[in-house]
Amino acid sequence: MATKEEIYAISGMSCAACAQTIEKTLKQLPAVEQAQVNLVTEKLTVSYDPNQLGPKDIAASVKAAGYEARPEQNSGKLSDAQPKKDQTQIIWRRFVASALFTLPLLYLAMGPMLGFPLPSQVSMVAQPFRLALLELILTLPVIYFGRHYYQSGLRSLFKGHPNMDSLVALATLAAFAYSFASVVAIGLGYLDFRHELYFESVAVILTLITLGNYFEALAKGRTSTAMTHLMSLAAKQARLVGDNKEQMLPLSEVKVGDQLLVKPGEKVPLDGRIISGQTSVDESMLTGESMPVTKAPGSPVYGATLNGEGSFTMQVETAAGHAVLDQIIALVEKAQLQKAPIARLADKVSGIFVPLVMGLALASGLFWWLILQESFGFSLSIAIAVLVIACPCALGLATPTAIMVASGRAAELGILFKGGDRLELAHRLDTLVFDKTGTLTQGEAQLSGLKVWQGNEHKLLQLVASLESQASHPLSPVLVAAAKQTGALPLPVSHFKNHPGLGLSGQIAGKNYLVGNIKLMRQAGLLASDLTKAEATGTAYAGQTLIYVAEEHHLLGLLALADQLKPDSQATLAQLKALGIEVVMLTGDNAKTAQAVADSLGIERWIADVLPDQKAQAINQLKAEGKLVGMVGDGINDAPALATSDLGIALGTGTDVALESADLILMRPQLQDLITALKLSKKTLRVIKENLFWAFIYNVLSIPVAMGVLYFFGGPLLNPMLAGLAMAFSSISVVLNALRLKILRL
Repeated sequence: MATKEEIYAISGMSCAACAQTIEKTLKQLPAVEQAQVNLVTEKLTVSYDPNQLGPKDIAASVKAAGYEARPEQNSGKLSDAQPKKDQTQIIWRRFVASALFTLPLLYLAMGPMLGFPLPSQVSMVAQPFRLALLELILTLPVIYFGRHYYQSGLRSLFKGHPNMDSLVALATLAAFAYSFASVVAIGLGYLDFRHELYFESVAVILTLITLGNYFEALAKGRTSTAMTHLMSLAAKQARLVGDNKEQMLPLSEVKVGDQLLVKPGEKVPLDGRIISGQTSVDESMLTGESMPVTKAPGSPVYGATLNGEGSFTMQVETAAGHAVLDQIIALVEKAQLQKAPIARLADKVSGIFVPLVMGLALASGLFWWLILQESFGFSLSIAIAVLVIACPCALGLATPTAIMVASGRAAELGILFKGGDRLELAHRLDTLVFDKTGTLTQGEAQLSGLKVWQGNEHKLLQLVASLESQASHPLSPVLVAAAKQTGALPLPVSHFKNHPGLGLSGQIAGKNYLVGNIKLMRQAGLLASDLTKAEATGTAYAGQTLIYVAEEHHLLGLLALADQLKPDSQATLAQLKALGIEVVMLTGDNAKTAQAVADSLGIERWIADVLPDQKAQAINQLKAEGKLVGMVGDGINDAPALATSDLGIALGTGTDVALESADLILMRPQLQDLITALKLSKKTLRVIKENLFWAFIYNVLSIPVAMGVLYFFGGPLLNPMLAGLAMAFSSISVVLNALRLKILRL
């Protein structure tokens, strides 16, 4: 079926169990192919058949599960960041208000135990009912400020999908109900119940969890700083020129084909091409490359890059919302929304965790009350501690926080992963296949050698430039430019003739000259001794393109052209081998050229004379050998191979961002970034595993303590208030661990 993918903002979630519930609910719909919820970004990515389902149906299903879903209309816009900032401030104000009532309540309840005095008007001995009533009055505002825990938790519980808020709501409601009943009993004269008040536990638990939510929101906000930075880079206005006047316009009103003036120090408004003026542009926000790039008429420029000291006029080629920066933001967002395979373990655990905890809390309370004959208040305290401490938030945050931070840092380095699964997969590759031209090499032929038998270098280059300036062969500009660099300018040519597949001929100053390959020389009747000399010398330039120059029937010399290796090719391949990764080279060039390049780079396995579809076949062959294969190419000619490989890696200069065939895009045309990407992948997975380990260990160790196992053997008992504090900060520790990826050396 033809599927449609949409992103929805989700509200009402509190833990991994919420995300799991939404996913399960949507996957039950027959038209939904895939549903993924990211707890950190609070977004749902859903793929469905639009012929059977619509946005209203999806929103209704999410609402039926107890949450709210809103279609994302402006994904990737800076405005998305403001509501999150406002929400963080709301949580902080809620904490402050709760604390104002919790602190005096805590003093009233715990002060006398610690030796602090209480006024006689609210003394537990002289006025127990008045004290109990005051504690009740102080607790009610805290419950009001934390009412969302009850709204979300009880709604989810009644719908059969309990979440973290359900645990908090049940724990605090049970404590409040028992304490309220004790207040009534005290009022009726049953003074023994003055020791059965747990209002301070209710208030402290709610207040501490709110504080934990605030710190968690702050930490989660830091995970998306890279995205916020990218979004803030875009220019807000453009200077439209025409009819001898200038006009400032919002980017949304600029159309493709419009001409814009960009002054020194300004941001380039949109993607386009310079039509007049010269300057240098800082493109580090796209490529991570700090050196400015020189621009002249005909040069491409990209939106949000920073103009240097020159002014220029550009023609817009891409409308607002579709520029390279917009595509980068979209790719990073997609990477952050998609789950890594390792997240499935946490999802499975989270799906059954909350119901299991509720069962353990009930069993623990009943065990201490009915079997060990402890008081109901003591048993209730045990059950409350189990409910509060066992929140699965840390499990739910373990993977998405690490993926978010890693994706953002990668984008800052000019590395774009198309999904969390790709980010996890990268470091597991055991074989990397490289395209030769434009990947391992510069992609442009350059003069690499010159041999003169008659005359001198200046004359030889001048003759070549004279004939090549009349031709349209791809190598002609290279030869003309090489001659000009030495001051050898073209001479007038008559009787010019192009010999397809062979070379060129023409007259200069009344003499006949030939420029071409050895076949042309043979056809022209070059002397046998000269042919032997030419072929013998040519072996010294194995793997290079040889161009011979002859005057009449005499050989003058030869020029060798070669696609030079990139400066970092050799070092990068050496590092890959040190990491235990096998390197394979694929090229459409002939075997001689392939052999020469492979030898210079120390590549043992290479395949030459392959067409694009044959490259894909070569990838399949490697996969059939049981290898996990990554393909590194230019993202255009290598599209079939990129799509066939386990991980397609496109090497570009920033213009290939939208390539659908690649899974990983290196914005700069330098291979060293590949090593950085692999290291980042490895360290990200290590952080995820650390997060999952600590989240699991936290619950494995804390739940038995909360159940009273240590107390049973003479050890300490976990107070519900301390359980609330531990639960709140377990999630924060996971997020802070993920933030280490922002500063780790790669």
